[in-house]
Amino acid sequence: MQRNTLPWLVVIITIFILCLYMVLPNGGLFGRPIEARLGLDIQGGLRVLMAADQEGVTAEQMNEVRRVIDRRVNALGVAEAVVQVAGTSRVIVELPGVQDPQRAIDIIQQTALLEFVDFAAIGGCTAPMPPAGAYILTDRQLQLQRAREVNTTPTPGPSATAEATAAATTEATVEATAAATTEATAEPTTEPTAAATTEPTVAPTATAEATAGPTETPGSFRMYQTTPTAEATAEPTEPAPTATAEATAAATAESTAEATPEATAAATESAATPEATPEATPAAAVAGTRENPLINPCTGQPFTTVMTGAALKTADAILGGQAQNQYVVNFSLDTSNPEAQNFSSHTGANIGQPLAIVLDGEVLSAPVIQSKLDDGGEITGSFTLDEARALALQLRSGALPVALRIESLEQVGASLGAESINSSVRAAVVGIAAIFIFLLFYYRMGGLAAALALIVFGMMNFALYKFIPVTLTLSALIGFAISIGSAIDGNILIFERIKEELRGGRPLNRAVNVGYNRAWVAIRDSNISTIMIAAILYFFGGQFGASAVRGFAVTVIIGLVLNLFTSIIVTRVFLTLIINLLGERAQKMNLFGH
Repeated sequence: MQRNTLPWLVVIITIFILCLYMVLPNGGLFGRPIEARLGLDIQGGLRVLMAADQEGVTAEQMNEVRRVIDRRVNALGVAEAVVQVAGTSRVIVELPGVQDPQRAIDIIQQTALLEFVDFAAIGGCTAPMPPAGAYILTDRQLQLQRAREVNTTPTPGPSATAEATAAATTEATVEATAAATTEATAEPTTEPTAAATTEPTVAPTATAEATAGPTETPGSFRMYQTTPTAEATAEPTEPAPTATAEATAAATAESTAEATPEATAAATESAATPEATPEATPAAAVAGTRENPLINPCTGQPFTTVMTGAALKTADAILGGQAQNQYVVNFSLDTSNPEAQNFSSHTGANIGQPLAIVLDGEVLSAPVIQSKLDDGGEITGSFTLDEARALALQLRSGALPVALRIESLEQVGASLGAESINSSVRAAVVGIAAIFIFLLFYYRMGGLAAALALIVFGMMNFALYKFIPVTLTLSALIGFAISIGSAIDGNILIFERIKEELRGGRPLNRAVNVGYNRAWVAIRDSNISTIMIAAILYFFGGQFGASAVRGFAVTVIIGLVLNLFTSIIVTRVFLTLIINLLGERAQKMNLFGH
């Protein structure tokens, strides 16, 4: 070992300098910024354990859930978030430093199934159009429901027709919904459908004044929010007998008030609500809820989905709308997606007809198609900036393949985290100082070599924590403390072996070599057995969603692996260097306190 002392010393110094550079603030490596990842109990934040709200989910579905949530969390701008699957049907989401926990939960948990639904057929049978805020049943929803029941993921592509997918549902569900809708529309009047004329008039099916939108540019698709006025609540004007079916559908769609998604209840309450005819009013009371969604009143079948959000390429919150002063969601289409191609064909063939925008079964609006849409459009409503960003984020991230329910929710304040880290730092400083004093007092020069090796050990640990990176929680720091104890234990075992050899009359250099060789087997076996136990803790911690256990296991494993290097190599190099510096005096000095 003496011949190899200098090369090993160069290696150790190089490793120490590299680790020191990584540990220092704003350090980096190979152009990659290296930052410490602080856990919830240190930094503060939110931890949510969610489970699939159905039986028999597959591993592929849970992996897709993790990927979708991970995209949503990253788009939220939460640094160092953790999203991991726990067991077969659970997912853990940790959001350190999140400022608005409720908004984060809403964005993460919402399924976000966006659909563009055909409402053109409603005008043909003079039935009232589902208002904004109502829930409807579509063939795509039934397709997904059936796929979940058989534990398979539906193949993306154009939606099947309502007749084909309706067969997949129970006859009782469709009949019950159809009965509620039929009863509400048993005596439709011709007044609402004839209300559209060449001059703006107030239709009996809406309290908002029907206003035509601005001239649309090719490829645009907009929905407008109308405001109730005194004029709108007056008696409706007499209908013109020359109204056409196309004009009827356009006027009905444009007079339909738009509401924000369910999560923005305040905005929904302030939005104009369509006032249906006396015959149509019971439909909103009986059907149109999440539990009892509306179906197509003309066919008695679910509505037909033209395209889902899977065909969107981008979605961004921008300023737009009629006056260019309201927040909208601008989207572009993935033209290679079959659903986007189906959407383009449908809009080209149904100009002047309403096309509903539906999110998780809730009608956001039903704007009129102004032109064939090939590349994208704009969803305009009474969105705030946060609401528009949240919707755009969900559309970019995709829909969750399964619904999730919250099983546990833990929120840690930043003040508690600051107190925890301050207490941990104080305890670490006091503990390490006490260890150094003990080593120097009891093992003298051997203790000095062990103390220097312990500094290298700590520097290597924290460098790896930042490089991997490892989320530093209180349990992870406890694991680091235990690994320090294991490192000291290895050095003590070596020194006691050396002392035994010296008592047997061996020369110092020979005693050091024999002591290290004999102690190596015991150190190796004990560390490997402990690593195996820590690996088991890591595995079961992941299965049962105990991230604190996993953090503890990770730091223990890293510490024990590094301990094999520092105890056998680093300490031996430093001890050999001290003996060489002392020369002949080392043989006469009591270096190990025996």
